[in-house]
Amino acid sequence: MKLTGKVALVTGGSRGIGRAIAERFAKEGATVALTYVHGEAAAADAVAAITAAGGTARAYQVDIADEEQVRMLMKAVADDFGRIDILVNNAGVTADSYLMMMSKTNWDKVLDTNLGGIFNACKQVLPLMLRQKGGSIVNVTSVSGLVGTPGQTNYSAAKHGIIGLTKSLAREISGKNIRVNAIAPGYIETDMLSKVPEKMRDEYVTRVPAKRFGQPDEVAKAAAFLASDEASYIIGQTLVVDGGLLS
Repeated sequence: MKLTGKVALVTGGSRGIGRAIAERFAKEGATVALTYVHGEAAAADAVAAITAAGGTARAYQVDIADEEQVRMLMKAVADDFGRIDILVNNAGVTADSYLMMMSKTNWDKVLDTNLGGIFNACKQVLPLMLRQKGGSIVNVTSVSGLVGTPGQTNYSAAKHGIIGLTKSLAREISGKNIRVNAIAPGYIETDMLSKVPEKMRDEYVTRVPAKRFGQPDEVAKAAAFLASDEASYIIGQTLVVDGGLLS
């Protein structure tokens, strides 16, 4: 197994892509800490599923946009499991509308969570990884951060910012045996996509050369690879998982 003996922290790990990553990491041998903001039942269900499959997991309620809560999260995980080897920054929100109609509140909400949350998590985990003399950070961005999406200027700006953060941080700390990379999913079968009207879903799938939407575990497998020692010479990159959408 790729991640045996590792402790992985997955933000937004109670559902969707985050849950798939948490479950895949556990299958690969990692002890998993996952976070959630709302939906305690979903978080408990994710932990129960990992435990039932023979893994070890624990859930922590935290708002990643709150720097003090994130600082306390890192301390709690390190106290509970002794270390943090892998950080997956997956938690995020949407608040879509065209820019001319977008409120400053919704602009700030998405940027503070989707980009500011990664700043908080990376800043607070790095001292631990430096003391351990190694670690791996995987940031979940989106194809929307590579091409832009109408009605998502806040989301696309945040996701594009994640790519820049990934590249810059990788240059800052790769010499300390800490790797930073990103994953950019395309259309993935999650709760978010399920809320899209069927007519729009049919139109979306025609854009994908693979002629289908991706599954959360397909993103999770990519995350497990990037987090593992198998990707030891991959630094500062964004791995696109989109069925050929941007090809």
